[in-house]
Amino acid sequence: MKNAVRIHERDNVAVVIEPISKGELCIYTDAQGMEQGVAVRECIPVYHKLALSRIQKGEPVVKYGEWIGIAACDIEQGMHVHVHNVWNTKR
Repeated sequence: MKNAVRIHERDNVAVVIEPISKGELCIYTDAQGMEQGVAVRECIPVYHKLALSRIQKGEPVVKYGEWIGIAACDIEQGMHVHVHNVWNTKR
């Protein structure tokens, strides 16, 4: 059963729709309509973001198909993506 939503096909994060614990599997639908799974590396609160793939420091964090920030550090697949590891790109 899906517990996360990937909003746009370019997104490298998904929004979890229920709290997910470390070690659980995050299930979302990819751009082709296939269910995919990512092993969760840390607890993710409901409506927070999860990295669908590794995002290296300085790379864009993409949600809604748009840049929402820049990775402040390396973010591994399955990690929580939030203000502690993303720089805001607004000026």
